[in-house]
Amino acid sequence: MCGIAGFIDETQSSKNAEQLIERMCGVIRHRGPDDQGIWVGDGVALGMRRLSIIDVAGGQQPIFNEDQGILIVFNGEIYNYRELQKELWERGHHFRTQSDTEAIVHAYEEYGDDCVKHLRGMFTFALWDRKRQRLLAARDRFGKKPLNYYWDGQRLIFGSEIKSLLEAGIPRTINYSALDEYLLYRYVPTPNTLFKNVMKLPAAHTLVYEHGQIHIQRYWDLPFTSTCDDDEAIAIECTRALLKDAVE
Repeated sequence: MCGIAGFIDETQSSKNAEQLIERMCGVIRHRGPDDQGIWVGDGVALGMRRLSIIDVAGGQQPIFNEDQGILIVFNGEIYNYRELQKELWERGHHFRTQSDTEAIVHAYEEYGDDCVKHLRGMFTFALWDRKRQRLLAARDRFGKKPLNYYWDGQRLIFGSEIKSLLEAGIPRTINYSALDEYLLYRYVPTPNTLFKNVMKLPAAHTLVYEHGQIHIQRYWDLPFTSTCDDDEAIAIECTRALLKDAVE
């Protein structure tokens, strides 16, 4: 399953930041019992708990690019990572692992924020660009993987589960509008949560932190226009081929 956590808070000392990210990862150990990785620096901390599936030996996170200027923590699976690796290798990128996680790092180097448009899979990730002092976080197109965040204008705190955010001492204030939604729908619709100022990043959206501000943007939408003008038999074969590709 895996899980990620992290924060941007320039008031934290390195020692306190390391202790905090350890606690934030510790409370989601059930999501990833095989491994833990953390990184602290630049007033930023990233961490993840790993359930090792792809590149068990070499896929420890965070994963960096060649010059250590970009790093990522990632939860999910990128189904087209081998094709993406090949494409990026041909463009001059060098890989040190066989992990699908590393493909995202190099895709960001090549395509910037549009890297998410090249990913087929279920994912949540947080990528820190050290040179630009910039965070890119993203959630997959249908929101299979969760990402919660808290922003008070100074601190950005995020994680796969809200319990990681609570370790950072955020206010435990009830969001009564979300409580109304829960009692009506029996779940809390995105972007609300039951905690005030704790939000869910919507599916198919990115969150960017830069220059002390955050910006949230949709990167994909489900089109409701006709995509096939063929007869029924051809449409059935196309659907079968797409389904086979998706299952593979």
